[in-house]
Amino acid sequence: MIDHKKVLVLALNGPGVGGGAAWFEGIADIVLAAEGAYLQVPFSALGLVPEFGSATSFMQSIGVHRANDFLMFGRKLTVEELEQWGLVNRILPKEGFHEKVVEFLEGQLEVNDGKSMMETKRLQNLPLRRDRMLAVYDAAEALAERFVEDAPKQRFKDKKKLLESKSHYFVAPTQGDMSDFKANRWHRQGQGSVQIVSAMSLA
Repeated sequence: MIDHKKVLVLALNGPGVGGGAAWFEGIADIVLAAEGAYLQVPFSALGLVPEFGSATSFMQSIGVHRANDFLMFGRKLTVEELEQWGLVNRILPKEGFHEKVVEFLEGQLEVNDGKSMMETKRLQNLPLRRDRMLAVYDAAEALAERFVEDAPKQRFKDKKKLLESKSHYFVAPTQGDMSDFKANRWHRQGQGSVQIVSAMSLA
């Protein structure tokens, strides 16, 4: 994604939690969000660290202190806050969100030259690329150290115990069930100079 040549548009139509809230938002070129959407990450609460260089990409996007509040403390960021902080470009109505995203982007392509937009992206990202690439490796190293220390294992164990105490119906997913236990599902569709990545919240 860091070297993705097309204009990468993230369409956030609901809550983004965990990895889905951190992986793409910081490196997307344009972020369009639906009313009521929010982002939240539980990295510290689970003994983990921000993945795939997201600590660096968020710092570059919203500043050090805001990124720390979000990534360290797990602060829930509303779509209004995200727009005020410059991470979200536009907030669109939730009803018919995907259609409105496509309509908006088609309107931009009618007015603006696609190759010029791609070149603008390339020029903007040139000074950011090295730091973002190094951040991916640094994050993987830091995450590995956390697992060596068994910090996530104990945190997940405590979280499981807490959830079980609150509900008689909680069942921890087995390894085979993990693919259905994700908070977000990502769908990509690309065409021309713009690529849309939409996050669809699972009920």
